[in-house]
Amino acid sequence: MKLLKFNNIIAAVALTIAALCIGCSDDPGVANYYTAKRDMANTYLTNRSETFSEFIEIINRSNLVSFDILGTYGSYTVFAPTNEAVDIYLAGRGMSSVDELSVEDCDTIAATHIIEQAFFTTEFSNATLPVQNMLDRYLTITCDSDTLSVTGDVDIVYMINSSARLITYDDSVENGVVHSVDRIIDATTLMLPDLMKNDTTIRLFYEALKLTHMDDSMRYYMYEDYHCSPDSFEEGRCIQTAVEYDNVFYMEHRYYGYTGFIEKDEVYAEHGIYDIEDLKAYAKQVYDEMYPECADIDDPTDRRNSLNRFVSYHFLDRRAHYDDLTVKTAALNCFDRRHWDVADWYETMAPYSLMKISYPSGNQAGRYVNRRGVQNRKDSRGVFVPGAKILTPSEAGVSQEAVNGVYHYVTDIIDYGRQTQEVVLNERMRMDASTLSPDFMTSGARGHMVGQYGVGGIGGSPQYPYQYGAQSSSTDPKKNVNTCLGFKAGSARNFIYDDNKTHLHVRNRYLNFWSYEGDEVTIAGMYDVAFKLPPVPEGDYEFRIATCIDFANRGIIQVYLDGAPCGIPVDMRISGNHPSVGFLADDSDQLRNDAEAIEANDKAMHNRGWMKGPSSYGNIAADGSGTPDYFRRHLNTLRRVFTTFHSDGRTDHWIRVQQKLDIGGTGGTFAFDYIELCPRSVYNNELYPEDKL
Repeated sequence: MKLLKFNNIIAAVALTIAALCIGCSDDPGVANYYTAKRDMANTYLTNRSETFSEFIEIINRSNLVSFDILGTYGSYTVFAPTNEAVDIYLAGRGMSSVDELSVEDCDTIAATHIIEQAFFTTEFSNATLPVQNMLDRYLTITCDSDTLSVTGDVDIVYMINSSARLITYDDSVENGVVHSVDRIIDATTLMLPDLMKNDTTIRLFYEALKLTHMDDSMRYYMYEDYHCSPDSFEEGRCIQTAVEYDNVFYMEHRYYGYTGFIEKDEVYAEHGIYDIEDLKAYAKQVYDEMYPECADIDDPTDRRNSLNRFVSYHFLDRRAHYDDLTVKTAALNCFDRRHWDVADWYETMAPYSLMKISYPSGNQAGRYVNRRGVQNRKDSRGVFVPGAKILTPSEAGVSQEAVNGVYHYVTDIIDYGRQTQEVVLNERMRMDASTLSPDFMTSGARGHMVGQYGVGGIGGSPQYPYQYGAQSSSTDPKKNVNTCLGFKAGSARNFIYDDNKTHLHVRNRYLNFWSYEGDEVTIAGMYDVAFKLPPVPEGDYEFRIATCIDFANRGIIQVYLDGAPCGIPVDMRISGNHPSVGFLADDSDQLRNDAEAIEANDKAMHNRGWMKGPSSYGNIAADGSGTPDYFRRHLNTLRRVFTTFHSDGRTDHWIRVQQKLDIGGTGGTFAFDYIELCPRSVYNNELYPEDKL
């Protein structure tokens, strides 16, 4: 039996899909569910051999997939091509029978069409499914309306990898779901640069990619030196004894990942850029101003060259599908989106550069690169920059999913010029801990939803709103839905630690706990861990860490910046109302919602090295109802101000966190939620004081 791949135990898709003029259906209707007889998936196919006999034969001839596996308990999605779909594929290759396919052909086809987790169309978002198929490839779902529908009816067309259309769907079986498709799904074997080469709409950018040799930097797929060393094996899974409430699994394989944000030729033409010389001139104008010391570097393969900076800024060294660029739909319920645009910040492949990805609400909803504002208006500091919109997979209309990455179209030119560095990024940057290592995202650990296996155990249905179930504290993986992804030392870039002292895993995303964006990195033991700060533009910054305090196992931590201690050790077991913190609720008897009194309390707390949590984010009730309980109200969801530092925009900075208190001989737990890098123009500005969002 094929072992379950742990790189596949990743985020469940959001259950609530944003309404689109042309988009995925929220509910295909009860009539589409096959419930009369709960066969196993293999029995379902066998009982319909007149439709699927050729696909069954392909699976039986495969060495990679066993037909028997579809008769075992688990959770599977089968995209079953009909006999007609197989015949069309064979004819395209000049064949007349499945017998003419090689075993390798059968391996590829069989593994491409099966995912080891059940996905109904109610769970399809207009993006990439978050779990790889058995060929370790991602499948992209795009949606459109059926133009052949009867007037007044709206039928949704689901396309897989822009190559196969769902004919029937959501036939539930005992161990998952079966969808039928009208074509063999295209299984790309191309690396990201080669996939981009085939896209005739981005020829100018691809020419620059080749000229700078940046394409050579994105031809990696799997780390050959990575080996999973489990503490034990449970049913083929690499699992460790539960840490707090979480069962921790480890990756079977470690992968490289890349994400591109690419302008089409037509976007360049709108800016008067028609050939490579025009693009060189644009890049030189932008980057020579910001890096005058590099203005004379003419070699385009030099990372300091202006064209090289331009091209490399368009890529992240992590895999991020459209839905993964910021939090998914369900988590949006936790934000005050009237006053705060959801956003994340990522280091790019250009030296010492940062990119902001925003997800505003309202008429301009979508993802954007380097946008600043709130919805379609200025932010609290009077700034609005529209940014470049990122097209959804359906809007793109082509497959953009490569073996080792994905690229997205953007509607305007993006760069790391003066506006980006001095306007867009001149703000408080709240960075979730789960974004600080590319491996946290490429592996799928970020956004892995609690409840994707169901409270009833492995193979159950997703449970909104992804909260802990009654059996969550069990160390039995069959009874514990909290299957998190752990990282051994050396497998999480930007983090340094020793396995003998430090345990680290990315906790599941769950929305009724005190974690920003529902994510946190759990660090346990007598830990000693260092992590690299994302690069920020030149300037002075205040550094903060947010965590959930007032738990006995939090211990006492010492924090260092670039080797220098940030004050004395901090006791993380205390409550916000401790005199050393001084928290007073805004509506308390002392403050009574008086603006001046609130501001005075905030300043007093800041002088002690503490800040209340943000008013723009809160956890939601276990049943998903009601407004968020915003973190600013909480005694324990606080931010600790550790130090200030100067960034020259060209140097790495490292934070080190040590546990100083041995709790019961096992050390403690650091619930690493998020960091804030706040420029001096925000934390020390009398005209525009820092907002409470």
